[in-house]
Amino acid sequence: MQEARLRQILAGFPALKVLVLGDLFLDKYLEIDRSLSEVSLETGLEAYQVTATRPSPGAAGTVVSNLRALGARVLCLGVIGDTGEGYELRRALEAIGADLSLLLVRPDLLTPTYTKPMMHEPDGHVHELERLDIKNRSPLPEDVEATILERLRRVAPEVDAVIVSEYVQERNCGAVTDRVREEIARLGAALPHKVLIADSRTRIGAYRNVSIKSNQSEALRAVGAEAEGEPDAAAVESAARELASRNGRPAFVTLGPRGMLVSDGERCRRVPTVHETGPIDPVGAGDSALAGIACALAVGASPEEAALVGNLCAAVTIRKIGTTGTASPEEVLERFACLRGQQASPEVT
Repeated sequence: MQEARLRQILAGFPALKVLVLGDLFLDKYLEIDRSLSEVSLETGLEAYQVTATRPSPGAAGTVVSNLRALGARVLCLGVIGDTGEGYELRRALEAIGADLSLLLVRPDLLTPTYTKPMMHEPDGHVHELERLDIKNRSPLPEDVEATILERLRRVAPEVDAVIVSEYVQERNCGAVTDRVREEIARLGAALPHKVLIADSRTRIGAYRNVSIKSNQSEALRAVGAEAEGEPDAAAVESAARELASRNGRPAFVTLGPRGMLVSDGERCRRVPTVHETGPIDPVGAGDSALAGIACALAVGASPEEAALVGNLCAAVTIRKIGTTGTASPEEVLERFACLRGQQASPEVT
């Protein structure tokens, strides 16, 4: 791809309206100063002292944040609890300009939350402690499911792209239930030219009539192949072809530092990414890639061009340590220049 083409693709993003359907989480970072630690009089255990908090949208919310950073307008469809975490999540989404008119807020549900304690040691070293997760582990109430289905049917034809971001591993306990997935498949068949793309940690193989984005292990598990250990390149290519063939739409399989595999069901092509040498933080990289892929497809990019945009978005966010980062068009162009430089160098393969 030439730089002028990349600029053309990026320039189209502000005109897009994208629906994000999925599991909106709160990422809540707790900054802990160990030098201030106290000892609990009651238990004798160390009492960590939190000096700051950093709430930000997580899971499907990370996709929303990346879409907004790229310039697209975003409608959020999901359900959260009427809780303190829910208030923080809504405030964080509103701060980036996301449209919450389709969001359901329920007093009988929790707001899914990843609480991430970040320990600042006296020597300056910062590391993450064990994460604390809040999730709903009961089936989604039927009336909530019915409302999500109604809003999905009504809004999907009106937007430029629909992104499905399924994070809750417990079946039918998140925003994307079996019935919602069936409706997505119906919409994919009824709207063959609409950009519909799904990402799911545990059920990517259950989607039909949509493009899919997954990592290598998820793709292998989706087709019943062995997913333990170092993935076999030929097996991953076979999985990508099978997933694309099942859906009748392109499959995008992330390969970490090797870039991304794109398949149309018959052939596969590996799209390279930037070779990083410094510290990286992969948290949220797949979500940023998903946002870039969807936007690029929605403005008419080819699947290979979309994969490159996704790779560049991820190459930006992995360099943002200790946070769930986003990628702006300017940052994407900077990483593209770096990639071009590396491709011109015989020392980088």
